[in-house]
Order: sequence, then structure tokens, then C-alpha cells
Amino acid sequence: MKRTFKLSELDCANCAAKMETAINKLDTVDSATINFMSQRLTLEAADDKFEEAVELAQKAINKVERDCRIVR
Repeated sequence: MKRTFKLSELDCANCAAKMETAINKLDTVDSATINFMSQRLTLEAADDKFEEAVELAQKAINKVERDCRIVR
């Protein structure tokens, strides 16, 4: 499954790059890209692991920027 989410409170392009790298290291994630200009996260993961992948992605994001949230 592949979905695109809006990110709120994403303030820094460097932080977005760090988040993208961290999310791509997650076992449940097949691929992830963050576009800082459009404030969007595109996440691809197996259908049965997708919700877990989103939750783990949110945790990875919070390690870099505490206030940033995935908008569902």
C-alpha cells in the first residue's frame, strides 16, 4: 500500500531529510519520501503492516522534531 500524508509543524528541510532517512531504516517500511516544500510524507509498506509502519514513522519523526505530526 502507498499513501501520502500531510505533515504539520515541519519546520526544517534538514530535519525532513533526517526523518526520511530514519523512516526508510524501519523494517516495516518499503519506501518513504518527505517533500519539505509540500509538507508531505509518501509512505509505502505491506498492506498488513501499514498501520504499524505509520505508527513507527511517527515515532521516528518525533525523535527528530517533537512537534511534527502525520495528519491522517
